[in-house]
Amino acid sequence: MSFIPRINKTFADVHLTNEEIRRYGRHLIMPEVTLEGQQKLKAARVIVIGTGGLGAPILAYLAAAGVGTIGVVDFDTVDISNLHRQIIHKSNNVGKLKTQSAVEMMKEINPLIEIKTYDTSLRSDNALDLLRDYDVVIDGTDNFPTRYLVNDACALLDKPNVYGSIFRFEGQATVFWASQGPCYRCLFPEPPEAGSVPSCAEGGVLGVLPGVIGTIQATEAVKLIIGAGDPLIGRLLLFDALKMKFKELKLRKDPKCPLCGPAPTVTELIDYQFFCGEAPAQKKATFIEEIDVEDVKEAIDGGRIPAEIDLLDIREPFEAKIAQIPQSKLISLQDFSGRMHELDSAREIWLYCKDGARSGKAWKLLHDAGFRKIKNVAGGIDAWSEDIDPSVPRY
Repeated sequence: MSFIPRINKTFADVHLTNEEIRRYGRHLIMPEVTLEGQQKLKAARVIVIGTGGLGAPILAYLAAAGVGTIGVVDFDTVDISNLHRQIIHKSNNVGKLKTQSAVEMMKEINPLIEIKTYDTSLRSDNALDLLRDYDVVIDGTDNFPTRYLVNDACALLDKPNVYGSIFRFEGQATVFWASQGPCYRCLFPEPPEAGSVPSCAEGGVLGVLPGVIGTIQATEAVKLIIGAGDPLIGRLLLFDALKMKFKELKLRKDPKCPLCGPAPTVTELIDYQFFCGEAPAQKKATFIEEIDVEDVKEAIDGGRIPAEIDLLDIREPFEAKIAQIPQSKLISLQDFSGRMHELDSAREIWLYCKDGARSGKAWKLLHDAGFRKIKNVAGGIDAWSEDIDPSVPRY
């Protein structure tokens, strides 16, 4: 019996053409799949949230496997920095919507499937409507508000949530399904403090890592659809690429879970940005005093840096070797707390990083320590390269 009740009821009405039988022949001769399993795949509807590092292999393999209807949700465009890991996008698609770029590759892989695109972010006001008509939801996102949103929406709709996450050399995967086992909130009842966990854009990720984790997610989705094997429900699979080791942890439902426990208090979708402590960008800007890279350029040309102003690069030393704004001094965020005593609070201090996020954290550390002549360079060295000096490499 299929793990997905709707598919189990409807797959017998789905027929494969001779072309499809030829295409999926290596599936059909597997006793765990057979013609029946391929019919289930064709009958299935799977939606993938995100077309980035995880979404790329997920979408490619679901298309190749013959999943009949695939939904693709993303609002971003392809950037050249995506290409080392997001293999569904190609160099000539830089600047295109990621959904369009992904569909081009998926159609090249398999023109026999139906693909529905949603050029939007997943939000509390659209999640239930977007996910409702799909059998399996696959989370390929990289931020905590959306992970909690996907989890809660799936629990309210009784959908399996095939989860994966990656960072640097490590990844993890599982299947959250509130009616069958634990949900994401059982594992992480509370989100981490905002800004305490660096994103892949801040900390990096090995380009091949999402291929491993995303392929595991695609495998789990196929297993759920055809009803074969043991899904990762109640099991968290951990992968360390440096050591080339897998480890498995058992997950149990939390009897006090506010979403899937016996006395739920979360009965509708909430404000997940607020829940995760992430204030809207405009509110951050009113708190952290910012300047533009044009102001930095003017101060350098006028000799104010370093005569009157300390320009601090708070990235890591290996990042500074890639590119640096002239006249800046390197103090990495990791060492910042221990080196603040080196700074003169009577002087103006301007801070920058790659994109303004980490330097914003350094700004808060200084502000909390009593510094007041401090400013954060909006957009960091990315903005410097884009708006001031295009010869400075972006990474």
